[in-house]
Amino acid sequence: MEKWAEQVGRIRVIGTGVMGRGIVQLAVTAGLEVELADARPDAVGEAIDHIGAMLGKLASKGKITEDAAASAKERLIAVDGPLAPADGVDLVVEAVREDLEIKRALFAELERVCGPDTVFATNTSSLSVTEIAAALTDPGRLLGLHFFNPVPLMRLVEIVPGARTADWLPPAMTELVRGWGHEPVLARDAPGFLVNHVGRGLGTEALQILAEGIASPAEVDRVARDVLGVKLGPFELLDLTGLDVSHSVLESIWSGFHGEPRLRPSWLTRPRVAAGLFGRKSGEGFYRYVDGVQQVDPEPSAPEAPTTPVWVEDERLGTLLSSVGIQVVHTAYPDTVLIVSPIGSSTVDAALAAGLPADRVVGVDPLGGYGKRLTLTVHPALDPAAGRTAWGALAATGLPVTVVRDGPAPIAQRLLASIVNTACFIAGQRLATPEDIDTAVRLGLGYPRGPLTWGQEAGPELVLRVLRGLVASTGDQRYRPSGWLTERVALGLPLTSAGTSPADLLP
Repeated sequence: MEKWAEQVGRIRVIGTGVMGRGIVQLAVTAGLEVELADARPDAVGEAIDHIGAMLGKLASKGKITEDAAASAKERLIAVDGPLAPADGVDLVVEAVREDLEIKRALFAELERVCGPDTVFATNTSSLSVTEIAAALTDPGRLLGLHFFNPVPLMRLVEIVPGARTADWLPPAMTELVRGWGHEPVLARDAPGFLVNHVGRGLGTEALQILAEGIASPAEVDRVARDVLGVKLGPFELLDLTGLDVSHSVLESIWSGFHGEPRLRPSWLTRPRVAAGLFGRKSGEGFYRYVDGVQQVDPEPSAPEAPTTPVWVEDERLGTLLSSVGIQVVHTAYPDTVLIVSPIGSSTVDAALAAGLPADRVVGVDPLGGYGKRLTLTVHPALDPAAGRTAWGALAATGLPVTVVRDGPAPIAQRLLASIVNTACFIAGQRLATPEDIDTAVRLGLGYPRGPLTWGQEAGPELVLRVLRGLVASTGDQRYRPSGWLTERVALGLPLTSAGTSPADLLP
């Protein structure tokens, strides 16, 4: 319908929870009249009072004018239940409990009280939009409109058409959402939509690393924050979200893709949920919380800087060590401590491939260019004295050093490869465009950059090398590279562009 977004003047939001209130505040601030409805009548008045207070707070902080706040409050309209007469309502947004049958029944009833031109939107985060729309006589009028909490601050909105959504509706809704000052991305009606699907890359691999006994949650989080640059480490994020919530998302997306190996959840989460170790809200998760404050043990003190020389594989690390007075040699003399920088392999495999004596070899992850944190890997055959020498040499740089067990590849490499590979699978399956994938992850997950841009900057060849090394070492198909990634590396194409498609050949 041409210019539908420009003609929308009144909407109805059903549900007075945090999400519903946020959507209402966003819409009235954008100039729309907004009806607010709930199955519990008292909840509507409470929600309107809350939204009015939030608008007043924005005015007091100078975010909006006093007149704009007063005008927005006047556009708040309480209605007598979700199924009140809906004359003049252009759009109904449902934000009720995540229950398929409740949502289906609600929209079936709404179809009786709303005009044939009223558009329906569900804010579901995990249910199939197509299955919800199947309850309608006209399923073409419904699509997914997935906001993120807190709605006024989280600018991302996933627009999710169902299998029978009318073709005109997604672009029209995109225009409407942009008019509200938010950033829309288009996602297919697949398990997890876009953000929840991409988000499995970091969390599932972090849990796998923990399950292998490579490092503790705090150690993984430190590496993720300092080397990869994420705001919250994966275990901090799981604690913040709540493991009871995250566990069900992990399980549902994995089962939704029929046991896809790259999405396989860890066995660790189910017993932790059963034990009530949800995270912040329960006072204990992967961390303990006292009065809401995360408790973290301090990092262990490093040994003194050695007076003996070390041999370093990577010239960049050698330059760094030399700059702080560590003697670096270029010949592996007997008893010299040897530092290798493996990419896509374990320290043991790197040592054996180079013909080095394993008892004097440690690994240091080169990802990130040794900028903010150094990760030292220790294998079972290492001479402890050699390990202490290497640790002391690395600590002399003034950078924090995380000491972890050796694994099939360094921690940061595994995390980044999983994030990028997940995004590549999504792009390859045409679940979203590369541009929308990057936008969704930056705004929805707060990563420093979109995963495809991230992979491009790190080097697609490096990501592919890490994934192939992990498959060769573990035999686990969770690490198999996306065909989309493999093809682009072979052709020298960037990860950030879809490239030529059959549609480009049409006149």
